[in-house]
Amino acid sequence: MPDQQNRLIVITGAASGIGRLLAGHFIRNGDCVVGMDIDESGLAAASDAFGDRFIPTRIDLADPDDIDHVFAQVIDEHGTVDILVNNAGIVAGKWLQEHTQADVRRTFAINVESHLYTTQAVLPAMIAKESGHIVTVASAGGFAATARMAAYGASKFAAVGFDDALRVEMKRLGHPIHTTLIAPFYINTGMFDGVKTRFSWLLPILDPEKVAAKSFKAIQKRKRRLIMPRFVYTTFLVRLLPVDLYDWVADFFGVTRTMDDFRGRG
Repeated sequence: MPDQQNRLIVITGAASGIGRLLAGHFIRNGDCVVGMDIDESGLAAASDAFGDRFIPTRIDLADPDDIDHVFAQVIDEHGTVDILVNNAGIVAGKWLQEHTQADVRRTFAINVESHLYTTQAVLPAMIAKESGHIVTVASAGGFAATARMAAYGASKFAAVGFDDALRVEMKRLGHPIHTTLIAPFYINTGMFDGVKTRFSWLLPILDPEKVAAKSFKAIQKRKRRLIMPRFVYTTFLVRLLPVDLYDWVADFFGVTRTMDDFRGRG
């Protein structure tokens, strides 16, 4: 296994939430983190907190040209990326009829398309080095849909599919590039303020610190998949049921109503 210190880590959505917490874990491990986000004030605050091992980097993940430009600059200045964590994500939290075209385009641009473009940017050097790790932060919403999540849920289903496709493609081509999928239930970061869960002992609103710690551990151990909480794994079995019965089970456990009181960050 390659040296697990002094690596170059790129984390998108690093100005706040799980991205910032993950950055802290890597930095305390002795790694250098390029923290990417469109939130410059959040990046500045993270930089003040973490010191010179955190490199604040503004990026607009909805703009493919900006992704190409920023990643080319990072690779030119700092060298091969050892781990890419595609963490950034947004949610509209609206009924389908309320989604604007801009809502849909931006959700897919950030939650899905950016993963492909960022990965394309770092893969050539990883392949040449015969070492690299791509982490896809998706969601439990990528396995089970709910109301008021049409764009977000569809984008996270796509992110799960991207992780699958990338893993298979790297194996098929014989490239030793590792992949990890992280798919948590709702996390108490503010992004999903107002969401509720019917059986909190089965589907709790997750603590950000614990999610970040488990995610870091999964990446360090090169786990293929981390789904939180474990109850979400039942989705794979429940999906074998007839559709109407599947819907009844999801409704019974309150999954279809989790977004009823959603406020988000406003």
